[in-house]
Amino acid sequence: MQSTRSTANIAIGVIEADKLGSATSPLGLQKTLAVVETCASPRAGDVVIVRALTDSATYNQLELPTGRLAKINPGDVLVGVLGRRRALKGFVGEVPSSVAAGDKLHLLNMGGVIGLCTGHHSSLSDAISLEVIGLACDAEGRVLNIADRALQPRDQLEESAPLVLVAGTCMNSGKTYAATEVIKRATRAGLKVAAAKLSGVACLRDTLNMADHGAVATASFLDCGLPSTVGAGDLAPVAKAIIARLNESAPDLIVIELGDGILGGYAVDSVFADEQLRAATAALIFCASDYVGAWGGIELFKQRGFKIDLIAGSVTDSQMGEDYIEREFQVPAGNARRDGARLFEIIKSQVPGLKTQV
Repeated sequence: MQSTRSTANIAIGVIEADKLGSATSPLGLQKTLAVVETCASPRAGDVVIVRALTDSATYNQLELPTGRLAKINPGDVLVGVLGRRRALKGFVGEVPSSVAAGDKLHLLNMGGVIGLCTGHHSSLSDAISLEVIGLACDAEGRVLNIADRALQPRDQLEESAPLVLVAGTCMNSGKTYAATEVIKRATRAGLKVAAAKLSGVACLRDTLNMADHGAVATASFLDCGLPSTVGAGDLAPVAKAIIARLNESAPDLIVIELGDGILGGYAVDSVFADEQLRAATAALIFCASDYVGAWGGIELFKQRGFKIDLIAGSVTDSQMGEDYIEREFQVPAGNARRDGARLFEIIKSQVPGLKTQV
């Protein structure tokens, strides 16, 4: 720390960080930060300053607020946010019960979500170990939290552009590829498209990808002050806040990716339980990696009175997969990589009143 002062019996220091994680982006922080050394009751979203202690062979980059990836080196002073993760193919971690300088935490994702790692997928090396320096604070010593500048949850969904929801069996099932293909094709057809990432763990990569494919406006749960949707409970009010923000751009279509799987710890199922969101949904794309996953998704949604309009994902990477799904499950199948035009035509047919130029 470069200097120390006391305000209301709270010792406040100043520190210069090397790298800011993108999970802090709602606050627009600079690298010079006021810091307190302890917090007896930390919350998800609190801004924490740490020093990297170890390297990782498989998970050693930090996404910056610009979206650029930067190598993490032992000794780097990093700024992230406390949060939880429940990744089937990644890290699992919790917000600690207290935080003090010298405590050991871990990097849970490349966006800079930090917590106590309790496990990880066998394909990964250990999470990068971090030493707590303190928590970022304001001039009065109040710990900064990304919820300080968040969109407020909404109980009601006002009039909205039609929604295309993209869900899947789990992470890495092809959801982002399917979502960005719909965005690209719709944009090329003369439609104004907005897009969102509604669940998962905070990272700008997917919303930046959506913008790169033509989305005129993007938003995510991070804009609602959530470092992840683990333990979020009912996501419907968060979804309605995000949709309201996207409708400010007057889009013809809103494409929403639901990160992680429809089962798991990220509260994805709560979106499909809300009647207003169900009514606003014009089409549902479900991504799976195999036949059992596709069948399971169809049956699960059927139990909840929801119809899947298209099966996509790696199960459709071969024509055999498409043919099997359509023949055995009687659900349209389309592959975003091999025939994005057909995939978009199937979805477009489900959206009433959608007028394209080509």
